[in-house]
Amino acid sequence: MENFNDIFSRAREASRTLLELTDSQRSAAITTLADLVESHRDELLAANSLDLARMSRSNPLYDRLQLTPERLAGIASDLRHVAALPTPVGEEVEHRTLPNGIDLRKVRVPFGVIGVIYEARPNVTFDVFSLCLKSGNACILKGGHDADDSNRAAINLIHEALRLNGIPVDAATLLPSTHEATAALLGAVGKVDVCIPRGGRRLIDFVRDNAKVPVIETGAGVVHTYFDIKGDLEMGRGIINNAKTRRVSVCNALDTLLIHRGRLADLPALCAPLADKSVEIHADTEAMEALRGNYPDNLLVASGDCWDTEWMDFKMGIHTVSDLDEAIAHIARHGSGHSESIVTDDTKAADTFRRMVDASCVYVNLPTSFTDGGQFGLGAEIGISTQKLGPRGPMGLREITTTRYLLTGHGQLRP
Repeated sequence: MENFNDIFSRAREASRTLLELTDSQRSAAITTLADLVESHRDELLAANSLDLARMSRSNPLYDRLQLTPERLAGIASDLRHVAALPTPVGEEVEHRTLPNGIDLRKVRVPFGVIGVIYEARPNVTFDVFSLCLKSGNACILKGGHDADDSNRAAINLIHEALRLNGIPVDAATLLPSTHEATAALLGAVGKVDVCIPRGGRRLIDFVRDNAKVPVIETGAGVVHTYFDIKGDLEMGRGIINNAKTRRVSVCNALDTLLIHRGRLADLPALCAPLADKSVEIHADTEAMEALRGNYPDNLLVASGDCWDTEWMDFKMGIHTVSDLDEAIAHIARHGSGHSESIVTDDTKAADTFRRMVDASCVYVNLPTSFTDGGQFGLGAEIGISTQKLGPRGPMGLREITTTRYLLTGHGQLRP
C-alpha cells in the first residue's frame, strides 16, 4: 500500500496549484463533473447496487446510501449550482488605512487541504469535492466501507473531470476505507489543515478525541419541534409530518415533539399524517392517553428514557410540557445544538424561543428539514456545524475558507 505521507504531500502540492487557477477554471471542472455524472449514471448505479447488496434494508443508513436516477440528477444539478456561485476566494472582509499610513486588507483565502471523514453517504463525495475545488482547497476523502464501491466510482469521475480541465488529480484523493487510513488522516499534522467528520455521534466523538489536526465538528441531530398553546393545528400537522417523514435518515429529521399540555386534545390530529407513514411513537404518559384509540396501537410505545435519541428511523418521541419555559428547558437538556422549531402564533413566544434556544438553526413555524446547505442557497454543504468556535450551521463555500491580512506600506518602521 502506498505511504500515506506521500499521498498527503501530493495533496498539499496540488493545493498550491489550485491557488494559480482562476475561478472560471475551477468552475469548468465542476461543470464537467456534472456532465459526467449524467453520462455515467448507469455505472454509478451499478457500483451503488454492490454497496446496497451488502446492507440490510432495515438499516437506517440504507436510505442515505442509496443512489437513484433522481438523486443523481439532483447531484448533477447541485454541482452546476456550486459552479455558478461566486467564489469567496479573494473576497475583501475589511479594508482600512492605519494611522501610520499602512494599507491593511483582510481577505478570504482557502484553508489549503481539507480532510473529510464520512459514513454511508456517496453524495458527500461529490458535495465535498465541488465545494473544496470552488473555494480553492484540495480535499482528502475518507468514506465508510459501506459506500466503498460507490465512492470509488465517484472518484473516478472526479479525476476524469480534473484531467479534462488540466488540474492535478491529487486535488481530490479518496483514501482506503480502513481504520489505518482514518488514523493516518487524523495524525497528518502539517499536511492536512482541518478535518471534518460527517456522520453519527460515535464517528464525531472518535474524530474529536483522536485527531491531532484541527477539527470542525458537524453535530449529530437530536431535533425538537415545540407545538405551543397558540400553535396553528393545520400548520403544525404539515410541519411535524415534513420534519419527521421527508427523510428519516438525515440529521435534520424530527426526533421529539414537545406539546403544550393545553393542546393534548389536538395531538391525534397532529399525528394523523404520521400514522399513514407507520411512524412508531414513543409517548410519555399524558401523550399516550391522548393517542390511545386515536393512533394505531401497534405503533404506540411507552417512552421510557428516549429523549436523547437521534432516531434516524420512522420513530419519534412525544413529551408533554406545561409551558414554553419547560419546552426550552427540555431542549437545553436533551438537544444537540443542531435544529429546533416552534409552532406558534404568539409573537412573544416566538421571540423568546429564538432568543433562548441554543442551536445552530432556530425555526418559527417551519420544519427543521430546511437545515440544508442547498436550501440555504449554498449549493451544497460540507456538513452542519454545531460548534460555536468557527463556522456554525450549514457549511458552504465561505465556511471552508479562512482569512489573511495583507499589508502594504512605503517604508514605515515600527517605533
